[in-house]
Amino acid sequence: MNLRVEKTKRNIINAFLGLRSRKPIEKITIKEIAEIAQINKATFYLHYHDIYDLTETLEKEVIQSALNNIEHPESVFKDSKLFTKELTISIFANEPLIRILFEGNRSNQFIELFEKGITELIKKSYPEYNPSPERKMILTFLIYGGYYTYLKYCDSGVEAVLKIIEKCSSALIEPYK
Repeated sequence: MNLRVEKTKRNIINAFLGLRSRKPIEKITIKEIAEIAQINKATFYLHYHDIYDLTETLEKEVIQSALNNIEHPESVFKDSKLFTKELTISIFANEPLIRILFEGNRSNQFIELFEKGITELIKKSYPEYNPSPERKMILTFLIYGGYYTYLKYCDSGVEAVLKIIEKCSSALIEPYK
């Protein structure tokens, strides 16, 4: 991709994220994005079909970025402390974009897609992984519980929240090792 195309896409994305941080998707227009990105509307349409295509592209990128931070997905039942740490770090590293893209009526979308991605990562890294219903529930609990606990209490300090989440995760997983 040439430098000019990359710069144009970056300007579109930055304009969109700036608008998205202030208002819902439904209230954002291509015209606004084009004005802020200093492009014409036709240029926007060269890169994206519509605002929802742009949104979906960015959501997929942030989810993939978060999943890339989980280096040991198979450790969920072997070393829950490591898994929990990687899970929390992956969310922390992508938190600003997650909060912007998955705000409002889209807030549950991130964690649902993230759980699906983690499950696929575990299966890829650990092909013999065939979880029982209990293990599936525990994984869901760890992902959702860790995510919402982190978001709610991250202002208390990431390290402190991480330690509590790790303790809870270890206690939950211990009987199912």
